Amino acid sequence: VQLVESGGGLVQPGGSLRLSCAASGFTVSNYHMSWYRQVPGKEREFVAQILRRAPSTNYADSVKGRFAISRDSAKNTVYLQMNSLKPEDTAVYYCNTYLDRQYWGQGTQVTVSS
Repeated sequence: VQLVESGGGLVQPGGSLRLSCAASGFTVSNYHMSWYRQVPGKEREFVAQILRRAPSTNYADSVKGRFAISRDSAKNTVYLQMNSLKPEDTAVYYCNTYLDRQYWGQGTQVTVSS
């Protein structure tokens, strides 16, 4: 099982980014998939989840209406579309799933700054 995130970078406030999480070793449509984020010195926090029975999704209140999680079964990839980004969205973003245990990707840095 492997999760590989990409798509992070530096963006100005109000801008957009799309993160990708490419999965291998399992089929993303058969499992709940989540995004978390972490700022140095703070606990990792939940951002968004897509249930195996899409289009059911859940979001943290802080990102509701701005972020959208989705998946492409053909590419076995999960996405996080992030719009109207704020400086407080700056963090390392991690892809997550639970099969026999928790699995995490290596993370991708998102920096929102002017």
